[in-house]
Amino acid sequence: MKNLFVLFAVSLLFVGCGNKQDAEPETMETTRAEAAATEAASAAVEEPATEQADEVLQVVEESAADEAESEDEVIKLAMATDPADAVEREWKYREGVDYFRLVPAQPTIGSADRIEVSEFFMYSCPHCFTVDAAVEQWSAGLDPAVRFMRVPAIFNRVAQTHAQAFFAAELLASNGTLGDLAAFHNTVFVEFHNRGNRLLNKDAVQKLFDRFGVPADAFEKAWTSFPVDQKMRVAADLVRRYGVNAVPAFVVNGKYRVPNTDNVLDIVDELLVREGLR
Repeated sequence: MKNLFVLFAVSLLFVGCGNKQDAEPETMETTRAEAAATEAASAAVEEPATEQADEVLQVVEESAADEAESEDEVIKLAMATDPADAVEREWKYREGVDYFRLVPAQPTIGSADRIEVSEFFMYSCPHCFTVDAAVEQWSAGLDPAVRFMRVPAIFNRVAQTHAQAFFAAELLASNGTLGDLAAFHNTVFVEFHNRGNRLLNKDAVQKLFDRFGVPADAFEKAWTSFPVDQKMRVAADLVRRYGVNAVPAFVVNGKYRVPNTDNVLDIVDELLVREGLR
């Protein structure tokens, strides 16, 4: 009986050791399985990261290619540019000598859609009469981008009467009552300088309009009209703003004043180029 007990105890000892040994391999197998799973998960995570890195690399390379293309375009454009455009143009006429800059620039009569040239004149001015034919021919050949305006300078009472006649003629020509504005304009010069008709008052002016077929009532209406009065006010204001103290004088775009010189129209032409006319 005693021997049986000893055998039973020994068998239990072997069974207990056997379970411990079996448990260790199972734990090792579990650890290996977990490690394999971890490696698989890491591989799964690393693959997208590699793909993303490739995508980023591609984007950077494309961006670099775009920059290279842009640089090539800049180089091509630079090569295509006319070298003459890069060199500052040498101008014939000088500021402060041949013309004077208005600082600040002043308003013009018309809108800014065109370059404006204003001629300030007086019918009593001999030189204005002398250059008028050349100015008429020059203005007829101006680029459509240029607007030419005649502005009577009002320096005295006679000049005021003449300015009123000029603006009344413009108004009557605009509504068709006066047929030939240019002919009327030239006739006023001729009357004053060649015929001794100074046109010193309204009655003398009305008789001249009558010769051009303008009815007395139409003349009266234009002579006393608001548009004529308003234009006279603007003319007087521009003389002050532009600093015109002698005639003839030209002002380009409210920026440059050209005094009375023999080559005044050449100077104006150069200033038109300065203002962007090609």
